[in-house]
Amino acid sequence: MSIEIGQDAPDFALKGILDTKAVELSHFRGKSNVVLFFFPLAFSSVCTDEFCSLRDDVSQYDGFDAKVLGISVDSPFALAAWAKEFDYPFDLLSDFNRQVSPQYDSLYEELMGFKGVSKRSAFVIDKAGKIRYAEVCPSPGDLPSFDKIRATLATLS
Repeated sequence: MSIEIGQDAPDFALKGILDTKAVELSHFRGKSNVVLFFFPLAFSSVCTDEFCSLRDDVSQYDGFDAKVLGISVDSPFALAAWAKEFDYPFDLLSDFNRQVSPQYDSLYEELMGFKGVSKRSAFVIDKAGKIRYAEVCPSPGDLPSFDKIRATLATLS
C-alpha cells in the first residue's frame, strides 16, 4: 500500500514499552501531531545513531506539539532493553506480527537474511490524523530528513 500526502493515516494499536496497554494512533487525534519513525532493528548501529539523535532533539518535537513514536518488528522486550540502555524518552512500539509496517509501505520482504523487517521511514501525521509528510528511505543505511520533518511540523503549528 502506498501512502499519499493528505490521506488518513492508517490507524493501529501496538504494544509499547512505556505502558502495559496498546498505543493507538487514534488516541492522538485532536490532541497532538505524531511523527512515526519505522526502523529495521534495535541495537543496530544506524538505528541507534538515529534514535540517539531523536532523543537529543526531542525538545524540538515537543515544541511542535508532536509525539515521537518508533516502530519496528523487534519484540517489546528487545525494544525495552534498547530504550533503557540509551534512555529514549519516547515510546517504541512492537510490530512483531507485522501488521502495521505493510500499511505504511515500510516492510522489507527480506533484509540481511531476515524476513519481514521494517524499512527505515518517517511519517508526520497532523492532529486531524492526516499524513503531511512521508519518506521511505531507499536503503536501510539512509536516515530520513529530520530537517524536512521539522519543516513540515512547523507548518502545523
